Amino acid sequence: MRMTFETTVPVRYRDLDPMSHVNNAVYATYFEEVRTAFFREEVGIELADSRAALASLDIDFRAPIEGTGAVRAALEVIEVGTTSLTFGYRLHHDGRLVAEGETVQVALGEDGPEPLPDAVREAADRHATE
Repeated sequence: MRMTFETTVPVRYRDLDPMSHVNNAVYATYFEEVRTAFFREEVGIELADSRAALASLDIDFRAPIEGTGAVRAALEVIEVGTTSLTFGYRLHHDGRLVAEGETVQVALGEDGPEPLPDAVREAADRHATE
């Protein structure tokens, strides 16, 4: 998997469980943060303004994130559909791969799925790995 967009996400104290590991549900938040940065920096809009909904989420945990610091979050565009985008992710902490995953975002209008906006499609095409 070739990652085409990266950002750094801080590990916050609130992310940690009593054993000082990042809680497993927070990994999805890290995916969301790199996706949000992608929309802001590459599409030119806030993710909240994209009218996209998360349709699926898959996370493969590779190693625990222990303590604070920063996570290097990388994203690639796996597939650009008519109404959806499939993103791949890798999270690294202290030089280790800690998680990989995939999400599908669907563009939504008032009556359900609608074609991806041009700005989203153009940014996705620039980062597609196919």
